[in-house]
Amino acid sequence: MTENTPSLSARALDIRRDVVRMTGLARSGRLSSSLSVVDILVWLYWEAMKVDPSNPWLPSRDRFVLGKGDAAPALYATLAARGYFDRDELWSYRRLGAMLQGYPPALRIPGVDAPGGGSPGMGLGVANGLALALRDDERPPTVFCLAGERDCQEGAFWEAVMASPRFMLSNLVLLLETREPGGLGARMEAFGWRVEECDGHDCSSLSAALAALGADAAGPRSRCVMARTTPGRGVPFLEEDPLAEGDFPDRECVDRALAELDREGGLL
Repeated sequence: MTENTPSLSARALDIRRDVVRMTGLARSGRLSSSLSVVDILVWLYWEAMKVDPSNPWLPSRDRFVLGKGDAAPALYATLAARGYFDRDELWSYRRLGAMLQGYPPALRIPGVDAPGGGSPGMGLGVANGLALALRDDERPPTVFCLAGERDCQEGAFWEAVMASPRFMLSNLVLLLETREPGGLGARMEAFGWRVEECDGHDCSSLSAALAALGADAAGPRSRCVMARTTPGRGVPFLEEDPLAEGDFPDRECVDRALAELDREGGLL
């Protein structure tokens, strides 16, 4: 399913509203970190990935691994908008016995292919294992992994970075969210990855980066899209100061964020 960019932008706006509401109701969750990845997730689930929400465990589906665990609210809101489960599930986020908890468990939530979150830096290793298991399929699905700058501070992440090219995981795409790419791209290339930078809030830019990584005359290599993003994207006061949400988004923060998002429109 493909939508035009304005429609995807409106959908992302609705998902941002849901992220604010669900974290506000739960009085828990990293709001700025979740808002920064919404555009990437919308692009993945509406354009880049081959998925079928009506058949979430289809063997030929592409897989997604959330390495940036504190962005779980954004993943949940995206899955609900894509039709994997009822949107009302969002309003019980982190409640005792609810389906949606702080970090997504594997294969218990429709659309969640692997455990997400926990210790930073672990997501790419999980994605490596999935990609390796699927690599020899006749038409191997693509495994997408979303990681953040915090992951890059962990040794486990760089061990996984070194392992991916060794196993020639050409069916693996790492989406590395960063505010300033700096020398990260050069480091990834030194370890044998193909790297493209893009605007992580622009679906067309994301698509162009992935397309540029498509053909590899040098042989099968893992691919990395370095996506520049802004914490708190869509909510100006959080973009200016991501720490303004405090330890959790309180009522004042939620009301202010929703007021700023409501000025932008949306689909709902």
